[in-house]
Parts: sequence; C-alpha cells; structure tokens
Amino acid sequence: RIRRLGETGPPGPVTGSLVAGLEDGPRVCDHPGGQEAIRLELTPLGAFRLFAVPMGELTNRVVELSDVLGPGAALLVERLAATRDWGARFDLLDAALTARLDRGPRPAPEVVHAWRMLTRAGGALPVGRIAAEVGWSQGHLGRRFTEQVGLTPKASARVLRFHRAVGLLTRDGLTPTEVTAACGFYDQAHLNREFRALAGTTPGRMAAARVAEGALAL
Repeated sequence: RIRRLGETGPPGPVTGSLVAGLEDGPRVCDHPGGQEAIRLELTPLGAFRLFAVPMGELTNRVVELSDVLGPGAALLVERLAATRDWGARFDLLDAALTARLDRGPRPAPEVVHAWRMLTRAGGALPVGRIAAEVGWSQGHLGRRFTEQVGLTPKASARVLRFHRAVGLLTRDGLTPTEVTAACGFYDQAHLNREFRALAGTTPGRMAAARVAEGALAL
C-alpha cells in the first residue's frame, strides 16, 4: 500500500507492476517483505513519450502499469516473469519500450529547452528567465510544461533544488550550512522547511539515514 504523508484517508492498494508520477511531497510504501522487480527511472519527458498521456494526470499518483500502457502491459509482465535470465529480461523490456517510444508524442522543443535549463541549474533559475529564453509567456510555458513534465516550472525547480541538496548532503558530505549557500536557500531554516515539506524529515536525519542504508556505497 502506498500513501502520501499527511493523508487522512486509507492508502490506495496498488498491486503488481506500477507507475509513479512526479511528486512534490513525501510518500511511503508498505509491502509484506522481499520482492523481485525491475525498476525503471524515466525522465519526465521520456515518460511523456512513453505513456502518451498528459503527465499532470500522473502527478502525485501511483497507478497500475495497465492504466498507462493498456491491456498489453499484463502480457509484457507475464513474459518478463517467465524469462529467467536477467539479460534476456532487459532485452525484452528494451524492445517493448523502444517500440512504444517510437510511436509516442514528441515534447515541444521549448519545453525540452526549459527542462534542460532547470536541471542544469539545479532548480536555481527564475521562471521568468526561462520563459524569456524560450520565447513564451510565463502562463503558456506553465501550461505546456505541466502537460509534458507533470509539475509546473516553479514546482519542478523546487523539487530539483531539493534533489541537489540531498546529493550534496549524502554524496558530497557538505554540511547543512554549506548546502544552504550552494543551493540558494534563504537560510538554514528555509532548508529545514523544504526538507520537511518534500521528504518529511530534516537534512541531518536524511544524511544519517542514507549512510546507514549503505546508499552511499552503492
């Protein structure tokens, strides 16, 4: 069962293969124990091409794979499960997804450029500057960007800045004070608020947990 932190209703049951959209808040997943799976991480624009749906429909949601790939998803999962060699599994998945990508919608060049600007800047870029660069109004950029990425440019910048902060804390070993300066947070209190809003924890606890889990070694 998967639920967002702070939700009061019962978590929605999702079984088998699933698709998770972009999130602007923390989510927890409970499962009964061990699992065997293939985890595929897509860029938002890659997901737009693959799933051929407005990405805003998947934002802050977790759905069954068949909800986006259609009835053929069940057959693909069955074939993957019946294939015992991992190399053959990857080849099968590559072929299936590549064929679908070739038929998928192409993101607008302006949205592609806007996304690249945001990712290269680690989210530290004003939306107005991005809109001016691509030649669109901020309103038009917001609508097209949300359709093809899933979050607004402003929300995407916030999440990208958070991910950069996490990397500096856990991978590069910077202190919260150093991360605050490097990522453009107003002060350390702002950094702490963003971590609580987006991950439900503090920067210090995040860094300690990643080290304890061995994520840095991986």
